[in-house]
Amino acid sequence: MRKLSAILLIQLAVPIWAWASHITGGEMFYTYGGLNGGLHRYNVTLKLYQRCNSGRQFPNPTTISVFDKTNGIRVLDISATISTQETISITTPDPCITNPPNVCYEVAYYSFTINLPSTAAGYVLASQVNYRINGINNLQPGYNNIGAMYTAEIPGHANAGGAPVNSSAFFTGSDLVVVCANNDMRYSFAAFDPDGDQLRYTFCSAYASTGGSGGNPGPPDSPPFPQVPYNTPSFNLNQPLGQAVQIHPSTGMITGIAPDVGIYVVTVCVQEIRAGRVIATQRKDIQINVADCDVAAASLEPEYLLCKNSLTINLSNQSSSPLIVSTYWEFLDESNAVIYRSNDPLVTYTFPVAGLYKVRLVINRNQTCSDSTEAIIRAFPGFTPGFSYVGICLSFPTRFTDETVSVYGVPDSWDWNFGEPSDFLAGSEDQHPAYTYPLMGTKQIRLIVTDTRGCRDTLYKTVTVLDKPPIQLAFRDTLICLNDALTLQAQGMGTYNWTPVVNMINPASANPTVRPLQTTRYYVTLTESNCVNTDSVLVRVVNEVSLQAMNDTTICQGDTIRLRIQSNGLQYQWTPAGQIINPQVQNPLVFTQNNTLYQVTARIGGCNATQSIRVNPIPYPVVQAGADQTICYNALTTLQGSTDAGNWTWQPASLLNNNQLLQPLADPDQTTDFILTATDNRGCPKPVSDTVRVQVEPAIRLLVTNDTSVVEGQPLQLQALGAAAYLWSPPDFLSSAVIPDPVAVFRSESTGFSYKIVGTSVAGCKDSTRITIKVFKTGPSVFVPTAFTPNNDGRNDRLFPVAVGMKKIDYFRIYNRWGQLVFSTQRNGDGWDGRINGQLQTTSTYVWAVSAVDYNGNRYFQKGLTTLIQ
Repeated sequence: MRKLSAILLIQLAVPIWAWASHITGGEMFYTYGGLNGGLHRYNVTLKLYQRCNSGRQFPNPTTISVFDKTNGIRVLDISATISTQETISITTPDPCITNPPNVCYEVAYYSFTINLPSTAAGYVLASQVNYRINGINNLQPGYNNIGAMYTAEIPGHANAGGAPVNSSAFFTGSDLVVVCANNDMRYSFAAFDPDGDQLRYTFCSAYASTGGSGGNPGPPDSPPFPQVPYNTPSFNLNQPLGQAVQIHPSTGMITGIAPDVGIYVVTVCVQEIRAGRVIATQRKDIQINVADCDVAAASLEPEYLLCKNSLTINLSNQSSSPLIVSTYWEFLDESNAVIYRSNDPLVTYTFPVAGLYKVRLVINRNQTCSDSTEAIIRAFPGFTPGFSYVGICLSFPTRFTDETVSVYGVPDSWDWNFGEPSDFLAGSEDQHPAYTYPLMGTKQIRLIVTDTRGCRDTLYKTVTVLDKPPIQLAFRDTLICLNDALTLQAQGMGTYNWTPVVNMINPASANPTVRPLQTTRYYVTLTESNCVNTDSVLVRVVNEVSLQAMNDTTICQGDTIRLRIQSNGLQYQWTPAGQIINPQVQNPLVFTQNNTLYQVTARIGGCNATQSIRVNPIPYPVVQAGADQTICYNALTTLQGSTDAGNWTWQPASLLNNNQLLQPLADPDQTTDFILTATDNRGCPKPVSDTVRVQVEPAIRLLVTNDTSVVEGQPLQLQALGAAAYLWSPPDFLSSAVIPDPVAVFRSESTGFSYKIVGTSVAGCKDSTRITIKVFKTGPSVFVPTAFTPNNDGRNDRLFPVAVGMKKIDYFRIYNRWGQLVFSTQRNGDGWDGRINGQLQTTSTYVWAVSAVDYNGNRYFQKGLTTLIQ
């Protein structure tokens, strides 16, 4: 091999590696630079994209490897630095796009020159980055850290005359494209070929990297390069944006309805064709951001097919932009005459006759964001794709017959895919093709068929390819009675031959009739398209039927029971049939209300045997737990159970005095279900239960006025709460003894007058409490002790005011000898514990002062001395 050389256009620098998950696309192209010392010179450019403001750097330098396509051997590794860098962006968003995304790319160019000798197959140039971003929608979920590979091909002299003298095609379509989810999209992958070669465009698989770390993937491994894992079946290398998006093979324009919001990797291959031969394939790999936006557009499919069984079409604009304020439809016949108009967003129309029609859609006529489009409607119902096949044997042809029916046209094209994964070329454009499968298994056949009217449809069927034709036998082992005839039954495609033929009718059919005199095994051979399969059926001959029934039995009345027999019979008949769920099975379920004798006859052809089983139903025990009850809280009640059984028990036992009694004493503290369960030994041993609910009324929480003191003649408002009815006793001095809030007026002095208050709930439950009232024969006063002893002995531990005849206390205050306030309150009975800041004081004298208002509204003031005794 001649000496190779690489001339780098930019001086190599210290490597600056960056995590490359921000790289969103790339391509590689070259121009021919002539001969240099017998070597072909190529000026190569690697172009990488990243989104603006990613905070990342392009790899600098990066590695480009050269491989010989003849054998995949590495020829050269080149380290290239960035020669130029630019930023491209959409600066003026289209006003007819709602919520437009920011489209901005930073683009880096790596330019270098290589000198290579001509080879037969040419060269592949490759550069890899790690990694693509995670979560790309059209790649399999869960696959992370998937790299990218960008390539270019230099043709060899075996491709075509002078092929090494070649400048590659390079992509010229703009990448400043807004793609809105579920809207019409147009994205140009057009390319220019400096040599004038014919160009053909296809979707192709994106390449993954061959390894390396995230920051420095290093040189790629030799081809073939790994493909990315597509998220099938929704996406694949031929449909990277789904079924609704296609690429035009002659222009490279991607059109259709964009998929859902997300990131999608799209790779387009452009083939350079010279003199009818493909000399090289160039690739562009880019991650397209499908945004959550809407385009105000008139958007329809290129054509609509009414080729099945209807002349009715339902149409709507595929754009749902809120900027669309008006819609106008026109349907035209073949002479371009308008036959129907509508302003509805959703339009339905039934064509009068079959034919070729056109629909025109206009949005926002004479307004902002006006747009229009047209589509063809082929209304030729009665087009039905179909095909059949014969031959399913491995290594022998399977022949397919087109059976497509077209009422208004003639089938004129066929695109077959025979569904053989190991053979990518397993297809045909013949009407009635044949294909020999190399491997066994289930194959999905796809036929795309069209007719002269432009109708098109797709049909799928499965074919199971075997090394022998399948035989389906109705049975493989059976019994017959001596002298009976039997029809053997087989299914399968092909020619049959049964043996032995003794006492056999039609041995060459799928269903021969035999009359064996002894047990015989019959063999069947099925031949189909040179494939042979063999199977057998054993026919056992008997002269009687064996039958052994279960013993007579008892059951609980109303239950079902399965009757069981042991028998070699083939058919059974039970009686009486009205009580049997399925009287033709061997072991049926029966429903028995009365004592019944069941009879079964087992048959094998002309042989039969009969036996019987008696079933005696025993009634379930009768159990009654009694009527539901309602009791008061903390009350006892007697349960009223009854049964005709011999054994019983109550649950829960912990709330009963004896759970073995039919009428036990229950003591529930809350509403409880008591369950009485009884069993018997008269033939129905199953337990029977009944439940009684004891409703426990909530406890009465009777609240009354606190003990208090009053003066003679002072009206005292009493108050009781928590019950539905009240009774005060004795009724003396009260305005009423049966209301919750009577008023008491005492006419004499008392050291303690006591009332008992009984409260009754709605359910009749009762609770009671008492209050005591001291009556003073004085005017309204506030009494304060002259001394107190805060020693926690429970007597005189606090100093507090005792207000008599007072409506309220404005304040009760205590001062030390220096006039410092040590305690203050406004509540009667609230007192000082002798502590200041938590510290118990020593024996000392204190001054107290009280201000109050009596029950007549008069002001009251008093002060005095008290002694704290420690």
